[in-house]
Amino acid sequence: MILSSALQAMGLFIATNIDDIIVLSLFFARGAGRSGTTARILVGQYLGFAGILAAAVLVSLGAGAFLPEEAIPYFGLIPLLLGLWAAWQVWRSGDDDDDDAKIAGKPVAAWTVAAVTFANGGDNIGVYVPVFLNVGVAATVAFCVVFLVLVAALVMLAKFVATRPGIDEVLERWEHVLFPIVLVGLGIVILYTGGAFGL
Repeated sequence: MILSSALQAMGLFIATNIDDIIVLSLFFARGAGRSGTTARILVGQYLGFAGILAAAVLVSLGAGAFLPEEAIPYFGLIPLLLGLWAAWQVWRSGDDDDDDAKIAGKPVAAWTVAAVTFANGGDNIGVYVPVFLNVGVAATVAFCVVFLVLVAALVMLAKFVATRPGIDEVLERWEHVLFPIVLVGLGIVILYTGGAFGL
């Protein structure tokens, strides 16, 4: 029974979080060469995912008043605004960054990773709630434990992808363009697919 729940949890985690590899890889590219980048991304991912799990558990326990389903699409505003801010910084600084500054990377804040992770978790919450409602308390706890173990694996996989020869060069060269584009696109997709603002 426990093994079955663990396998189900692994499959569910992979299905709902595979897209995070791209976003996390960009965070790694953004913070390349800065000490503590991995730790901050790991902490941020855990904080954001803990928020997703807390929301899913609360909703499955009948706390829909605290997080009504129609509010979830508006999480898309978080990556949208972060992406616009990143684009503004790129536009403001222009192309006069020297190579050493690019190699040094930019600081990555744990709260930024957490905010993007949580905002991108609307689909996770939508999938987890009916599962939690159907499996019972013990299995829900097992699911959450497996999810939290796999968060570290997800971050390490994203770091592995971001540091592969060839991929790291592309990410380093285009991170300043890709980072805001991915965040803005993510925000728009979340808002649109969720029907926010009557879209």
